[in-house]
This record gives sequence, C-alpha cells and structure tokens, in this order.
Amino acid sequence: MNKITVFTKKITSYRLFLPIFCLVLVLFSNLIKTPGFFEVTIKNGVLYGYIIDVINRASDLVILSVGMTLVVAASGGTDISVGAVMSVAGAACCYILAGGQQTVNAFQNPYIVGVLAAIIVGILCGCFNGFLVAKLNIQPMVATLILFTAGRGIAQLFTKGQITYIRVDSYKMLGASIPGIPIPTPVFVALFVVLLTYLLLKKTTLGVYLQTVGINAKASRLMGIKATWIIFLSYVFCGLCAGISGLVASSRIYSADANNIGLNLELDAILAVALGGNSLAGGKFSLLGSVIGAYTIQALSTTLYAMGVSPDQIPVYKAIVVIVIVALQSPELKKMGNKLLASREAGKKVA
Repeated sequence: MNKITVFTKKITSYRLFLPIFCLVLVLFSNLIKTPGFFEVTIKNGVLYGYIIDVINRASDLVILSVGMTLVVAASGGTDISVGAVMSVAGAACCYILAGGQQTVNAFQNPYIVGVLAAIIVGILCGCFNGFLVAKLNIQPMVATLILFTAGRGIAQLFTKGQITYIRVDSYKMLGASIPGIPIPTPVFVALFVVLLTYLLLKKTTLGVYLQTVGINAKASRLMGIKATWIIFLSYVFCGLCAGISGLVASSRIYSADANNIGLNLELDAILAVALGGNSLAGGKFSLLGSVIGAYTIQALSTTLYAMGVSPDQIPVYKAIVVIVIVALQSPELKKMGNKLLASREAGKKVA
C-alpha cells in the first residue's frame, strides 16, 4: 500500500471529512459559475455579499440544528415541530410588544418581556414534546406531529389571524445588525448558542449521557442514568433553540407572520444533522458536523439563487444534491469503495 493510499484513507476516515468536503464542493462550484460569489463589500456600514448572506441566513438553521442534534442523539428520533414552534415564539413576542394591536411604532411593553415570552413559549413546547416522547413513550415523529400541525394555529391565535408588525428600529437589530458593527447580529446569536451548547456538553456529563441513552436506553438505566429525564431535557433544549431561532426570524421581518416563519425549516434541520455525519438512529453525535451541515444547505440554496435558478425549481436541484451528499456518507458505499481499493491493490501485487 503506497503512501498516497495510506494518506487518503487517513483523511477520509476523519469523521468530519465528508461534511467539510461537501461544503467546500458547493462553495468551489461558485468559482466556475458565479465568480462574484465571494466578493464582499460594505453597504450602510454592514458587510454585504453572497458569502455573507450564506453565513447570515444560515444562523436560524444552525440554531435549530444544534437542538435537533441533541434530540436525535438521545431519542433516535426527530422533532418535526421546530418550524411551527419558531412561529409560535415569534407570535408570542410580537403579541406582547404590540400589546395585542396589529401594528405599532413603539413598544407597548418592555422588549425584554417579549423576548422572555418567546423563550418561555419555546421551552414549554419542548416540555410538551419531551413529556410525550420520554414519559409516554410515543414515537418522536408522531409526538412532535401534534405541534407541527397545531403550532401555526396557536400562532394565529396570538396574531388574531393577521400579521403583527413591530415598526421599531431596535426590534430589527436582532435580525439585522447593530449600528457600528458590520457583521449581522444573527451570526453572533448562532455563535453564542453553539458555544454554550458545546461547553454544556463538554464541561458536564450531559454529552456522555446523551450518547449512552441514545445507544441503549435500557442499559443506561441499569447504569443508574435517568434515561427518561435525559430524553426530556433534549426536547426542552430543542424547544429553547426553536424559540431563539423564532426571535431572530421575527426580527428579520420585524413582524409575526404565523404562516411563513420557520416554514419547512424542520426538514432542513434534520438534513443538517444527517449531512453532518450523525446517525439518525441515535447515539454518538457531532455538534460541529451539524453546524457544517447547516451551512452546506444554506450555501447550496444561495448558490442556486446566484446561478439564476427559479425559486420554484430550487427544491428539485436541492433534493438531487442532498441525495448525492447523503449517499456519499452511506456506510454501504464506503464498504464498496474499500473493497474496490483492496481489489486494485491485490491486482497490482499479482501483476
């Protein structure tokens, strides 16, 4: 076995190789098709460009994928309600700040109260999902389907079936930028959530417990780990992440649009976890892999827009690319590749 083959095997065996490779591949395609993709300028004191748009727009998805990673790791299931929970959180915040009115030019209640309302709503939704999954042992997809279906209806109750507008400049900062700082605010929010989660998993035993419960919940109980409590907490944390993401999404459009905030983002969050090399069956996970997966999905969407692809056609191209990326991470495909390399090496020796 020559040095190149050994080096190739060593590189490809790295857990984050495929997620990083896929992200680089998507970005590299722009060098050929859209050379201006990597151009960055400053407009109105804020960084502007396609690559900045990728980093900015991916922030909501990064936050969701962090919570989804913990849910998948602990329960071996997914939370398909996160998009709807984003909508409910955004509606709750705007309802408080608008004082029940449809359009306001000044906060009717303190801003912090609206933020706390959104976070609490997210946590309560997570508690509801966690109770159904952890305590009642309902299948995760079935349990979270309840809020997936009813969540936007609850948001409509907050907004009285209309879009609630918050025409206050300070409300836009969370989804846009802070004066004097050229980097979009959502980037800092996503970074904060990722770092907080990373420290929580590394500095406490929660990370080990999540993996242990995800691999074998019954065995973890015999070891003295409260599997029910761990699974419950993972859904609560996922609800918290959805609440924060809902705040950012609502601030971007300075309103509560119950029908569109977080729409289909639950699917992208699940894909981000899968693209990050995480097993959807639970157990061992990679937080960084999920973050890379989230940026890959947003980079793909932005790339297609930059290439002039119609918004109606983007889901088709996106699905094809995602299928290819997921297939590249398939264990069976890896086995086939290893067998092919082994047969070639054997042929060379015989020759």
